Amino acid sequence: MTKTRLGFIGAGGIAHRHFGVLRTMDDVEIAAICDPDEARARQAAEATGARSYGDHDSMLAAEDLDAVYICVPPFAHGAPERACIARGLPFFVEKPLSLDIALAEEIGAEVEKAGLITAVGYHWRYLDTMDEARGHLAHNAPHLIQGFWLDQTPPPQWWWDHDRSGGQVVEQATHVIDAARFLAGDVTEVFGMSARRDRADFQGLTVPTATAATLRFASGAIANLSATCLLRWNHRVGLHVFADGMALEISDHDIMVDVGRGRPVRHAEGDPVWREDRDFIEAVQGHENRIRCPYGEALMTHRVALAVAQSAREGALVKMEGLRADPQPIFRQAPAPGAHDAA
Repeated sequence: MTKTRLGFIGAGGIAHRHFGVLRTMDDVEIAAICDPDEARARQAAEATGARSYGDHDSMLAAEDLDAVYICVPPFAHGAPERACIARGLPFFVEKPLSLDIALAEEIGAEVEKAGLITAVGYHWRYLDTMDEARGHLAHNAPHLIQGFWLDQTPPPQWWWDHDRSGGQVVEQATHVIDAARFLAGDVTEVFGMSARRDRADFQGLTVPTATAATLRFASGAIANLSATCLLRWNHRVGLHVFADGMALEISDHDIMVDVGRGRPVRHAEGDPVWREDRDFIEAVQGHENRIRCPYGEALMTHRVALAVAQSAREGALVKMEGLRADPQPIFRQAPAPGAHDAA
């Protein structure tokens, strides 16, 4: 069997999530891993049977790869993507795309010009519960959406630094924004507010500790988004969606559909990360491209997340520019049961 040879740029926690999934696929080889923390790269390489490198230039020069996973912190984007584009290598990149919208726009234009296969790690799009929600909303459009990311402060010190992470909305709640776009289409206007308080046990924390935003969609729907990192636990992450005579509550593990006859909850089935990885691998192999979030689509979400931060910083409404000609959501047929699940 010819195996798809993958290289990884970055060997942190999210990379290990993909390692675990990709190692279950017989037609995939994790061939090389690089990380500026060379000990971490070596440890990951030993666990996956790959070769380790201290930087992506050395890895890409030495290895014959079919595709690359870019799993770096927000502040480290740019050079890895450009290196892949220069070599014509398809790449899967973890969100957020960057801290600088100009950089993300430039990479998006280069990807489009090169015709590269890309995917971005907005894995909520691959939840079977999101397919169910889209089915309910296909002929009963969402009108009001409430999004939540009410959580704790994660441990990486770079996350605490606004100049390195972009803050909670850009780094975490972007998943909720993307899920809202997946259900309701493109955003036309954004207004955000943020607040920050000092925390004795998080010295050096410069990100906002609370953010609230209002979004307007091209479809006419409106949404509000709330985010805080003040808690010591994961309190609520998800979306509440309201249409005519219907309320949905969606998280990354279940869905509740309320049409006035109780509140039945169904748990998500399958692994959305397996699904997004499998779609990327099959597209790289030349099979049907079923990728739900290529770079250009992720860029639309990233613009909204950065617009929330901009609006909160400037105290002004941000009107989104450059909308697509057809701003309505495209409801895709869900796969047949069992046809798209991990083995």
